[in-house]
Amino acid sequence: MSTPSGDYTATLPRKRMGAAVLFTDAARRALLVEPAYKDYWEIVGGCVDADESPRQAAVREVKEELGKSIVPGRLLVTDWVPQRPGRTEGVMFVYDGGSLDELGTADIHLPPDELRSWAWCDQEQIRDRMSELLARRVIAALCAKAEGTVFDLENGFHTH
Repeated sequence: MSTPSGDYTATLPRKRMGAAVLFTDAARRALLVEPAYKDYWEIVGGCVDADESPRQAAVREVKEELGKSIVPGRLLVTDWVPQRPGRTEGVMFVYDGGSLDELGTADIHLPPDELRSWAWCDQEQIRDRMSELLARRVIAALCAKAEGTVFDLENGFHTH
C-alpha cells in the first residue's frame, strides 16, 4: 500500500501512548494525585502528544501537574493495555521520579481545575484509591524501583 508521501510506515497501526512518573518518599510510598474529573486517583502523567517522546511527555506532565521541572530517571515499567469500551489499545511508560522529602514537595503547585489534591500512599491505599489496572501498574513500578529492574506488563500483569 502506498501513501501520497510514499511512506509505508504511515499506513501502519497507531497506538495510544501515555507516560507517567513515580515519585516516592523515604517510606517507599507513591505520590498519587486526585483528578478533579475522575473518581479514582492516578500517578502524575498523561498522554504522549504527536512528535513527542514518552520521556518528553513525562517531563511536560510533571511541569503541568505539579509545577516542577525534573529530569526523569530510568524506565520502571512498560504496560500494554488492550482496547476496552471508550479506549483504544495503548502502551504506557512509567519513569522513576526519585524520592522527595518535605523540601522536595514544598514547591508542588497543583492546577486547581485539573487536580484536587496529592498524597503519599502505601500499597493498601494505592489499591483503595486507584483503578485495579492503575494499582497493578503502580505497585509493579514500586517493585521495579526497589529491585533495580524494569517490568514489561500487559494490562498491569507481568508477562512471564
